[in-house]
Amino acid sequence: MPERDLALLTEAAREAGRIALGWWKSDPQVWEKPGQGPVTEADLAVNVMLEDRLRGARPGYGWLSEESVDDGTRLDAEHVFIIDPIDGTRAFIAGEPHFAHSLAVAQNGQITAAAVYLPALDQMFTAWRDGPALLNEAPIAASAAADPETARVLATKPALAPEHWRGPVPGFSRHFRASIAYRLCLVAEGAYDAMLTFRPSWEWDIAAGLLICARAGAIVRDARGRDIRFNSDQARAAGVVAAAPGLMAPLLARLAG
Repeated sequence: MPERDLALLTEAAREAGRIALGWWKSDPQVWEKPGQGPVTEADLAVNVMLEDRLRGARPGYGWLSEESVDDGTRLDAEHVFIIDPIDGTRAFIAGEPHFAHSLAVAQNGQITAAAVYLPALDQMFTAWRDGPALLNEAPIAASAAADPETARVLATKPALAPEHWRGPVPGFSRHFRASIAYRLCLVAEGAYDAMLTFRPSWEWDIAAGLLICARAGAIVRDARGRDIRFNSDQARAAGVVAAAPGLMAPLLARLAG
């Protein structure tokens, strides 16, 4: 079933890309969601298509999406779609290419199939529970980095605040991409050695990227070093740290916890 779910997610992600690109660089209508940032008419159109297509194909699955009202019925479902119609909406509005569609299936709290698609770059990252992590059908793997002082890390500036670290902040080089899902995929690909955020993280931002990282050999934990489970009541994790396998332990050892 996870393989079949992955085929469904991949097809739906490509259709999401076709819809989103119709509004990209075309001045879409934008609204502000209180406390959550902007949403565009493209986000909403993609969400409508995804819910119709995915729930139509799997009517017994629950539904958790950034752009849908959460009525709580998903909590009783064994399988749940966890969806961000457009992750990196600010980049999308700005006409930048680093926005993504993040689609995942969770079964009893564990992600079993995942697709992250960047339509402006035509990059499709995929994984399923027992298969490899792929980028456009080619296998990818996390880096061999092991030293926080020399690592290439995707993070926002607030992550460098001294209160997050034991002793001096490591000397890693900091980089940034607007989409959290894409940041996770870049760690999976080995283009960067780690990504971290200490802010509470919505499940729809991280679900697909977490499985892709894991199947590429990277390790993903919350900011306290714990495993992350999905389809929770609050639909949030206590931050995210994703790192190459040799880097996770020394990186966690430097965190204030």
